[in-house]
Amino acid sequence: MRKMKSKASEVVMAVLRALDRAHISILTVGLTYLVATDIGIVMVQTGNPFAISYRDGLVSNAQSSPIIVALDRNDRVGAALLDAGGNLIGAVANTLGGLGVIIPYPFVAYRGWIGGIVSIDSSHVSRFADPQEAIYYLTTLMLQLIPSILAGGIGVNLGLSYYRPKPYYQGEKWLGMPKAALQDVFWIYLLVIPLLLLASLWEFGMR
Repeated sequence: MRKMKSKASEVVMAVLRALDRAHISILTVGLTYLVATDIGIVMVQTGNPFAISYRDGLVSNAQSSPIIVALDRNDRVGAALLDAGGNLIGAVANTLGGLGVIIPYPFVAYRGWIGGIVSIDSSHVSRFADPQEAIYYLTTLMLQLIPSILAGGIGVNLGLSYYRPKPYYQGEKWLGMPKAALQDVFWIYLLVIPLLLLASLWEFGMR
């Protein structure tokens, strides 16, 4: 029991250390997400035709997706797993894109904007008009953004560690990358994966 507690403590410390090392990258990615999300919200809430039309097109195209098909069969767990899997692929892509340092930011901004423009429903009524719907929307958005921000931020941190490694990333390398920086990616993904699953289970379990 003592060994298990010790191991758990080591994992927690490693995750916290990775968060601390990557905090600047995580914050810049997070700020990009939030600004883009706010822009999307303002655009649809003020009736911007482009944003509303884009929102309608996205929702329409999604109707034939495996996730919606699973929902139509009332398979909420299956839909959540499919959604989490797709989001994980996107998170990994953002992390890998971080090797180019600036590459994730346009994709982050786009995803944040998408999160904002779905703040109206299919009738173009604001989700903020109904307190219960507003809570559902904002909670879903927050749960989705947090792991995406972590994944993008740790990717940018990895890219920076390759080009200008901090003192704690000096030393042994794997595949040309600082070993400690790659390990930090692993520790952050111990948060990212369950958070993505939680976000999807919430989104489809609360419908």
